[in-house]
Amino acid sequence: MARFIAALAFVGATYTAFSPGIYADEPTDSALTLDEQRGKEIFDQSCISCHGPDAQGVEDRGPSLIGVGSAAVEFQVNTGRMPMARQEAQALRKPPMFTPEQAAFLGAYIQAIGGGPEVPEDVDLDNLEGADVANGGTLFRVNCSSCHAFSTGGGALSSGKFAPDLHPASAVEIYQAMLSGPQNMPVFADNQLTPDQKRDLIAYIKYIQDDQAQGGWDLGAFGPSTEGLAIFLVGIVALALATLWIAGKS
Repeated sequence: MARFIAALAFVGATYTAFSPGIYADEPTDSALTLDEQRGKEIFDQSCISCHGPDAQGVEDRGPSLIGVGSAAVEFQVNTGRMPMARQEAQALRKPPMFTPEQAAFLGAYIQAIGGGPEVPEDVDLDNLEGADVANGGTLFRVNCSSCHAFSTGGGALSSGKFAPDLHPASAVEIYQAMLSGPQNMPVFADNQLTPDQKRDLIAYIKYIQDDQAQGGWDLGAFGPSTEGLAIFLVGIVALALATLWIAGKS
């Protein structure tokens, strides 16, 4: 019996000594870079209550951040969608609580502990010259217009959710959204839309947003609803004036 217990103890000690720990892939504080350490400090102060001490989420509060990457973190934080003030059907864009630098620190920390998509450094989003706007238009109509509308003004979805207006979004934010697929949006990985195609698509969005309405008053660019209402109101007023004019003549 003593030999059996000794053998079990030996096997247990050997396994403990040579097997990887549960959190072996999670870097220690000393292994983090300065930016990642700063991100951890922000996370521990502002995010831990919903996403947990190991960023693996808290039930009924916040999802796991393992694998979401810096793209998702920076998008959510820079657009003010995170932290959420309260649980809603969809996080709304609002003034951010953190600076872009702090968001980058947070993104670096989450990237370090869990990996995930990040915006490639070699993709130039500050200068969209040379991008194929026509190709971007085709890609937008095929992949985006059904939710965001042809005018990029957004639209209603089911269960109180909606596709947001793209006018306030920067080129970097649009790229990050395509990589991370926030909320109802699908993920457009590089095997679905290459970095160059994403850049073309962003160039098209910015082109139509900057383009003036060459046909005159665009009525908010909401489409046939506002156009039909305008025609109806103009027609009613015209008929009323015509009726008054005829009555005055008789």
